[in-house]
Amino acid sequence: MIRILFYVLLLIPALVNANEKIDDQVVFISEQDKAMNTAIDKARATLNDFFKVADQPPEEASDFKLKVMVSDENGVEHLWFSPFKVIEGGFAGVLVNEPNIIASMSYGKVYAFRESQITDWGYVLNGKQVGSYTVCALFQTMDKSVVEQYRTEHGFECDS
Repeated sequence: MIRILFYVLLLIPALVNANEKIDDQVVFISEQDKAMNTAIDKARATLNDFFKVADQPPEEASDFKLKVMVSDENGVEHLWFSPFKVIEGGFAGVLVNEPNIIASMSYGKVYAFRESQITDWGYVLNGKQVGSYTVCALFQTMDKSVVEQYRTEHGFECDS
């Protein structure tokens, strides 16, 4: 069974500046994981709504980020990029994770990617997380005390 690396945001406050690394808990998830695939589908289905908000953010919104599936000869990872911008043929963004599998990318550098590679998006609005569906999917497998910490300290209000 193929496993894909996902990252869980651990340090979300004021995080997604290019200068601030997202130190994540590394979680390996099967590419067949139903909850994760549902989360990715939901993120992709609402991506245009996210872009509208990101283009003209409310004053109370911050920390806009995209999770992108990247791969090289070593495997596949889903990594966060912020800030990001539209370029010809897709997007460019600053990698704010330290890759664990992908050897061809480095934290803090700018990379181009296509919309088809985006697997999640997120931002903070009035202290609450919006989006970050893949993180919410991971809550199903995480210790309840850790999930509660995310909810309390980082404003997660997941559906499940």
